[in-house]
Amino acid sequence: MPLPRLLTIVLAVSFILGMVIWLIDAILRLYSQVAWTSPFLANIVILLVIGVLALLIATFFYYFNLANQPKDTAAKKRRRIKLPEQKNETAAANLQAVRRQMQQIQDQVAQKALLEKTRLIEAQLQRGNLNLVVFGTGAAGKTSLVNALLGQIQGEVAPTMGTTIAGEKYYLYLDGVSRDLEITDTPGILEAGVRGTERETAARQLATEADLLLFVVDNDLRQSEYEPLRALAKIGKRSLLILNKADLYPPDEVAVLLQTLRQRVKAFIPPEDVLAIAARPQDVAIQPGLLIRPEPEIEPLVKRLVAVLRSDGDDLMADNILLQSQRLGEEARQIIEQQRQREAMKIIDRYQWIGAGAIAVTPLPVIDLLATTAINAQMVVEIGRVYGCEIDGDRGKELAISLGKTFVGLGIVKGAVELMAQAMQLQLTTYIIGKAIQGVTAAYLTRIAGKSFIQYFRQDQDWGDGGVAQVVEQQFQLSRKDEFIQAFVKQAIAKVVEPLEDFWGKETAENTPEQLEPLPELENLITLEEELIEATLPEPEVYQSRYADWHSPPPQRQDDW
Repeated sequence: MPLPRLLTIVLAVSFILGMVIWLIDAILRLYSQVAWTSPFLANIVILLVIGVLALLIATFFYYFNLANQPKDTAAKKRRRIKLPEQKNETAAANLQAVRRQMQQIQDQVAQKALLEKTRLIEAQLQRGNLNLVVFGTGAAGKTSLVNALLGQIQGEVAPTMGTTIAGEKYYLYLDGVSRDLEITDTPGILEAGVRGTERETAARQLATEADLLLFVVDNDLRQSEYEPLRALAKIGKRSLLILNKADLYPPDEVAVLLQTLRQRVKAFIPPEDVLAIAARPQDVAIQPGLLIRPEPEIEPLVKRLVAVLRSDGDDLMADNILLQSQRLGEEARQIIEQQRQREAMKIIDRYQWIGAGAIAVTPLPVIDLLATTAINAQMVVEIGRVYGCEIDGDRGKELAISLGKTFVGLGIVKGAVELMAQAMQLQLTTYIIGKAIQGVTAAYLTRIAGKSFIQYFRQDQDWGDGGVAQVVEQQFQLSRKDEFIQAFVKQAIAKVVEPLEDFWGKETAENTPEQLEPLPELENLITLEEELIEATLPEPEVYQSRYADWHSPPPQRQDDW
């Protein structure tokens, strides 16, 4: 220690000791003076003085420690305590929202599956255990790693793929980590056959539920291993990349492999999270005929696990629960959307054939347009109701007329007539085509209108940036594909043409038109048609045409870079 600093300390200590001696002497003299008049009061004074001195000393040490504490460290601690609480509260709110969404789901099987997933996440939120998932290719040593961490044999170990056929969960406590650990041993990925693909799907699902991933490899990363690892990082999963079976390589080769792995994953895994172990070292011959198995070399992994879980364990768990609750909410929304889509398509299917029947019995062009518009007006009201949008008949009529103008402006009516005529001439006689073309075209246009309205209500009653013209044109392009047109015409023949062929034949033979009984669904349209007869369609505006998880099946595998 430098002499000036030593002298400063000695002088400071001497001064403090002198002040303490003086303070004690002053207290004794005060006590003596007060004790002459009132001994009890003297005792009280002494106690007060000692209490004040103790409070001053405690305050000094408190503020001294606070001043020497780094400000950023204190802020990090406050955030570390507060942030997981906020995420957990958000996750709990998401789960409550999912429960409300489940009330709208009609499919009992889907509803039950969502309820079970919700309960599992809620249980995980209450338990507070950290979930570690061991993930990687088959035969990389995942189960050996689990056995080494647990200190006992828990799973079957073999050098071939497919040993682990289902996720197995174990429990572990590590010194220095405040929470208990749940370790899940998953089936291997990249296994061949149908069962191998099924096991890989299960392993991927378990990986998405992990707080921390232990991704195990036994050599350099192949492209088919790199892709799922990167995909997991994209959804927010933190991973430790573990090079197992390091005992099979010379030390210098292990160093090269580690450097290569760190370079490959540097974009989403820090270098310190890439490490080498030997979970199940090979037997060593100590003398002829006598083999011993060395202890597992997993100390680097245990140290890194403790460091990561102590510093980031709470955040990792909170992030995972929040992610799972968000994904569950998205799954519920997709189920509800599919349910609404099915109900809306049933409405469209019903009204398109109502429209076809109306046109087939009223061949005048003006009445054709009015009947189709009236049908669309009622259809849009029902579709809106499916999507939770209550609109009245006037609003439905306004939307239907607007869509009719768009059909005219884009030339979709003419295009639909040409499409239907070309498709029907291959299956019907010229006479039948002439009678059926208007009705079938009306059904086709009603279908395009209905699907356009679905898009409108899905976007909260908004046509989007491109407006109604872009939505209508997109639906027209989707509905003019050959496969769809052929199937639609066959359905139209069965639903419209064949039921009316007898009537058309009888009308031709007798040369006297007959009045068909109105379809039951059309009786309510008479008043609406009359209101629309006087409606005028102005010159249409000419629109400019504009054409436009992870859980997907694993891509084609390519094992070389």
